[in-house]
Amino acid sequence: MAKLLVKLQRYFRRKPVRFFTLLALYLAAGSLVFLHSGFSGEPTVPGSPRSPAAGEGPGLPYLGVMQLSRGFKAAATMPAGGRRHGPWFKSTSKEPSERGKSRDNGGARSRALRGRSGREKEEDRARYLGCYEDSTRQRTLRGMSFFDYKKMTVFRCQDNCAERGYLYAGLEFGAECYCGHKIQASNASESECNMECKGERSNTCGGINRLSIYRLELAQESARRYGSAIFRGCFRRPENVSIALPVSQLMLNMSVDKCVDFCTEKEFPLAALAGTRCRCGFPTPLFPLHEREDEQLCAHKCPAEEFESCGSADFLLVYQTQVQDNRCMDRRFLPSRAKQLVALASFPGAGNTWARHLIELATGFYTGSYYFDGSLYNKGFKGERDHWRSGRTICIKTHESGQKEIESFDSAILLIRNPYKALMAEFNRKYGGHIGFAAHAHWKGKEWPEFVANYAPWWATHTLDWLRYGKKVLVVHFEDLKRDLFVQLQRMVGLLGVTPCEDRLLCVEGQKDGNFKRSGLRKLEYDPYTPEMRRMISGYIKTVDAALKLRNLSGVPEDYYPR
Repeated sequence: MAKLLVKLQRYFRRKPVRFFTLLALYLAAGSLVFLHSGFSGEPTVPGSPRSPAAGEGPGLPYLGVMQLSRGFKAAATMPAGGRRHGPWFKSTSKEPSERGKSRDNGGARSRALRGRSGREKEEDRARYLGCYEDSTRQRTLRGMSFFDYKKMTVFRCQDNCAERGYLYAGLEFGAECYCGHKIQASNASESECNMECKGERSNTCGGINRLSIYRLELAQESARRYGSAIFRGCFRRPENVSIALPVSQLMLNMSVDKCVDFCTEKEFPLAALAGTRCRCGFPTPLFPLHEREDEQLCAHKCPAEEFESCGSADFLLVYQTQVQDNRCMDRRFLPSRAKQLVALASFPGAGNTWARHLIELATGFYTGSYYFDGSLYNKGFKGERDHWRSGRTICIKTHESGQKEIESFDSAILLIRNPYKALMAEFNRKYGGHIGFAAHAHWKGKEWPEFVANYAPWWATHTLDWLRYGKKVLVVHFEDLKRDLFVQLQRMVGLLGVTPCEDRLLCVEGQKDGNFKRSGLRKLEYDPYTPEMRRMISGYIKTVDAALKLRNLSGVPEDYYPR
């Protein structure tokens, strides 16, 4: 046998062309065998006795002749991109499977229902309700909302709304998702919901000021009703309580769940428990939620729940419902070209994106950027695409620190953050994205020490350069903005030349987190800073502190110093 192999080897060395010819024939034969195995058997056509879609139970989709042969119209009978639905729904569809065989002839039936087989129709977990009118001034669905101008799909919108316990999910403009517990608008023509989803061209995602709305049937009713209420605190009853909290109802069997559910049904963002009376409303100058009282003053047992507190007639226990306060959600470009260029300057990782979110909500105008970040544009920062000198945005994000770049701006908001936190935030962004996290391998590897060595000096020089070359600089500490958002945001909006509306600022407080906050679920279990790093950073902190005090400004907050 060995002699035979040696002879074959010598033969093919002398005749390489014959060797490659034999190899090609071998591969061709293998391909024919593979294709034959794929074509064997009868094609699985929906509605046939052998098809899983005919009701015999789950089976693997057929991928052979039906998709390759011109004898079958696969697109008309079995769409490859059928809509997916998550496990959080319970099916309520009772429509017969024969509907899957009917064709869409352009009548009242929506594009969102096209191409579904009978079996898919039976397994629907979300029921399409139709096309509805919408307005930026008065939203049809007034719960949580988010945008993605690149990857929005019907399933993703349904998933996000269902996860937060909402009854309805609506898609608009191909990329915008809105959630809510109540539809507050009239139907529109199906032809007006004519925009494809940005991440799923086979489906429709509303139109211009038009919503494609789905009813979500949740598996857990409790998740819909009470799962996402946020405790705001104990507050003294306002003087004009019937004006401050205009809707109320007597509940002799009061509980937190019942009051939150009542105010959610009435589409109010605040639920206030006052003994046996539930009150609903918005944060207003009459009831701003700024002066919290000792929680013991509200510690009165609920009639229906022994272990819950329900407040009293004089001290209200307040929760924030899932209803979104839309008084600050409308945004647009400036109606006329800005006369001055205002910078929103910060070191990377100091919260610039969050500050932009707050400014856009507080002013109603888009913010711009010295750079272009496609991921931010896709998340709703529409000023990201404009050139930074366009004059259409209220302020310009920048991390630049050179004299020439700084002197290009007429004024600036300088956002400063604790360098220990800023460095870690920027490291996470660099290796994990805007709301992601760097892997442990990056923290433990050479990347982290090199990053600190290069970026820590920049943290100091960035602030020093803006203090030195900036023409009109308003210093805002990130920590102060978190601690006293209302006052700090008033200062920032004042510099931008916009008269701050108190109701709008109060609305911002309820929407302050936005979609760019890391969850905090993956915090490091150890301190990544070595003693040498801390000594170096401490020196930079003292330098910045001295520079601020030299200009009669308050120094850095106490928690900046080494822990």
